[in-house]
Amino acid sequence: MGDTRDYSGDQKETGAGVVVAQGLVKTYGTFRAVDGIAFAIEHGECFGFLGPNGAGKTSTMRMIQCVSPVSAGSLTVLGSDVRTHARQIKARLGVVPQDNNLDPDLSVRKNLLTYARYFELPGAVARQRVEEALDLFQLLDRQHSRIDDLSGGMKRRLVIARALLNQPDLLILDEPTTGLDPQARRLVWQKLRALRARGMTMILTTHYMEEAAELCDRLVIMDRGRIVAQGTPQALVAAAVGRSVLQLRADAAGAAAVARRLAGEGVACERVEDMVYCYSQDDDLLRRVAAALDGQVAERTIRLATLEDVFLRLTGHALQE
Repeated sequence: MGDTRDYSGDQKETGAGVVVAQGLVKTYGTFRAVDGIAFAIEHGECFGFLGPNGAGKTSTMRMIQCVSPVSAGSLTVLGSDVRTHARQIKARLGVVPQDNNLDPDLSVRKNLLTYARYFELPGAVARQRVEEALDLFQLLDRQHSRIDDLSGGMKRRLVIARALLNQPDLLILDEPTTGLDPQARRLVWQKLRALRARGMTMILTTHYMEEAAELCDRLVIMDRGRIVAQGTPQALVAAAVGRSVLQLRADAAGAAAVARRLAGEGVACERVEDMVYCYSQDDDLLRRVAAALDGQVAERTIRLATLEDVFLRLTGHALQE
């Protein structure tokens, strides 16, 4: 896409990567779910796809997994074209789906052993890998438990452990912590960081800004099937938003009036109902604006900018599940 903003710093060479897409398109009838995107994922990095429902993240993941055909453009995964080498690619992938599609009739260990059979692993190899996976994800003490007796966090760790049994060259994580409480989510993050430290290449889709900032080396922000920005989390925040954000709250009419006034003073603003978010590379300007609004708004706060601010700034709407 010609207007995609790239905040990557050092540019990645097109054509050399674990996953390389050029002009990638996915259509469903007349609907263009993925609209001509381009990206390259390098060995050993965690690459994120960030965006709301309907942004095109899942459609992109399904093409990478070779379960949905490419409508147009090119896509190579692990050096092979998804159109002609789907079976070989699938054998080298580990996939963590959004849903915990575990067999409730089997124990934790038997779920893993059964899955290992799909890859025709010898019995001794399968048992060793299951043992290692249970140990890595702190599930050894629950290996004989039924799935329904596990917490949500344990189930997610088990699904990730299962995806590693074939020792994949690429791990795809589709919303890996959706629905987890903060403590369980952070434990999953810890395990994913450990995998990244071992050199595992990962693709992560997520709604969670903090998750993307915590895990991703680089990411793209998608909206309506297109990539609107790409780069490292830190570079995206610094270049698209700045260090700080002035957050204001007023009634709807007041918020609109404040946004118009500040736009005239050279402060970039985005309004979401009764909230106004003000962006500037000049922190002193934001402080002066906040002081000038004393008594005119219900709330005014200067805080550190986040990836959610980047999304709002580039797309004009808040990121929601």
